[in-house]
Formats: sequence, C-alpha cells, structure tokens
Amino acid sequence: MSKTARRHAPAALITAMLTLALSVLIAPAGSASPAAGNDSREFAPINRPGPALSVSAPTLAKSLNCTANTQNSKHNVVLLVHGTTSNPGESFEWNWFRALDRLDRPYCAVTLPNRAMSDAQVSAEYVVHAVRHIHETSGRQVDVLGHSQGGLVPRFAMRFWPDIRPMVDDYVSFGATNHGSFLVNALCPPVLGCAPSLWQQTSDSNFTKATNSGQETFAGISYTNVYTHTDEFVRPALDDTGTSSLHSGDGRITNVAIQDVCPLGLTSEHIAVGTYDPVAYALAMDALDHDGPTRPSRVPRSVCTQPFMPGVEATRFPTEYVNAMSGIASELVLQQRTDKEPELKPYVFAN
Repeated sequence: MSKTARRHAPAALITAMLTLALSVLIAPAGSASPAAGNDSREFAPINRPGPALSVSAPTLAKSLNCTANTQNSKHNVVLLVHGTTSNPGESFEWNWFRALDRLDRPYCAVTLPNRAMSDAQVSAEYVVHAVRHIHETSGRQVDVLGHSQGGLVPRFAMRFWPDIRPMVDDYVSFGATNHGSFLVNALCPPVLGCAPSLWQQTSDSNFTKATNSGQETFAGISYTNVYTHTDEFVRPALDDTGTSSLHSGDGRITNVAIQDVCPLGLTSEHIAVGTYDPVAYALAMDALDHDGPTRPSRVPRSVCTQPFMPGVEATRFPTEYVNAMSGIASELVLQQRTDKEPELKPYVFAN
C-alpha cells in the first residue's frame, strides 16, 4: 500500500464509523438543538484562588501514571491528557508513549473519569492534581499535551486554579474543542440527550464560556494549538478564527493548521491529529524543544511525506487504530445520557 493510501484509509474508516454512530443517535430524533441555556452570571476574577478538590486524594493518585525518569530528567515532564470516549492507552500508548520513550523524555498520563464522558469540571480536578504532583516531584515545570477535550479541560483547570499556572511551561493541543463545536450538537439530539462532557463541548456551552472568560491565555505559558482543516468533529476549523484557536490574554500563542505546513495534508482528521499525524508531532516537539510556542517555519517540510509520527509502527497500526476507533464508536452509541449540560459549579462565579 502506498503512503498516500495508508493516510487515506484511516480517514475513511473514522468517517464511516462516526457516520454509523451518528445515524444510530440521530435517526430517531430529527434535528439537534443547542445544548444549554445561557448563564449570564459574572464569572470569578482571574486570580481568585481555586477551591479545594472534591475528588478524594487516593482516587486522584490512582489516576496518574508516570515513567520512572520523571524525577531526574533534564527535560520537563510531559502530561498527556486524552479526549472524550477514550483513555490513555487507546489514545497514546501506540504513538506518543513510544515516541517519548525513544527520546528518553519523561511523561505522565492522567486517566479522566468515565472515559472523559462525565462532567468536565470534575475531570479538571484530575488535571489540577496531576500538574501539582508532577511539579512537586520533578522540581520542574510541566508541559501539558492534550487531544480534543484533553486540550479544553486543562484550560479550565488553569482558569479556575490559578496556582497551577506558574507550574506550566508549554500547553500543546491537538484538535481542541476550546470554543465548543457545532458538530457536537448533532451528538446531543433533544430526544436522546448525551453524555455530560459532550453537552459541555457543544457550541455556546456554559462550560466553554466559563473556560474562556476573562482571558484565554496566561502569562508565562506558551500555547501551541494544532488543528486541521479536515477535522470532521471539531468545527469550524477553516482558519485561525476557528474553535481550537486562542487569541486573548497574556500567553504566547501559535495557532497552526496541519495544512499551513503541508497544504496537501487533506487526510489528517480529528483522530489523526492527536494520535499519529507526523506534522502535528513535529509542531509539538518544536514547541517543547524551544522557548515559546511552536514556530512552523522551523518544521522541515520533509514531514509532509511521512505516513506516521515516530512511535507508530506501520505493521501494527491497522489493529491499534481500529481498536482505538472501536472504543470511540462504542462510547458514542452506548453512552449514559443526560438531558442538559451540567450546572456550573459555584466557584466558577464571582458571587
């Protein structure tokens, strides 16, 4: 199979699987509507200390798994945060874990509750704990790397637990739902409802409004937001005004599409950008290896001809990819549903 064919096959598979899942979800219900009503209350001041964590310490400790070299490395520890319907193994074991192992780079992965299908406000507490723990045990800042909801949740954590901001050096997201996605609304038809975290990623959700309130970025943190024009799940994504991109605040920001580096990279879809796309990997590593966010001009155009990022093994890729996709499709169909977005927690508001 040619490199081009190999890169097209996964995109076709994901499209087919999501189409099947969506047909099961939407067929009985007709058109979808926005998830939640507007909450017009004023949000908390930017620098107000965050609340005590509500999740028990043993549960939080169990959720974080790290490599053995986190305490003696010359590199920052990378914290990997998976997305909706997934877990660290399905998202990162067959790609990022291997790539970072080969570089002898320390990393940790946090397991969000219920495959990141539950209230994202609770998931944010897992990220808060992870950043604090890694910073304390490594004595270094943390580089946060997240895919899809795994890009959104750390930003909520940094917004409402300001003590972790100085602990973070780089924030790198792949296809993040930073401002929600109107396509997620289709996963939440009125008759059936959907999982809490999906409501929170719909367009105009209260959760994303809270996350982006005041300012989107913070001083001292470098933000690299990688997205793809051909994302079939996180939309809009046609330019840097799309949902993944960030613009306000005091952080240093780069919003970059796969197609900004490789104009013909039309097969990099939502799952690819966070799991095996070589351009996304190159942009992320450029950010981690330099001061500030990624600078796309530093990424060699030779990555455009590579089928996979380092760590992905061609002979095992079909099986590992299908396993990951099967979990996603199953969760979308079998998810536990609610009829509205979870209420925002009291600490989110000024009063």
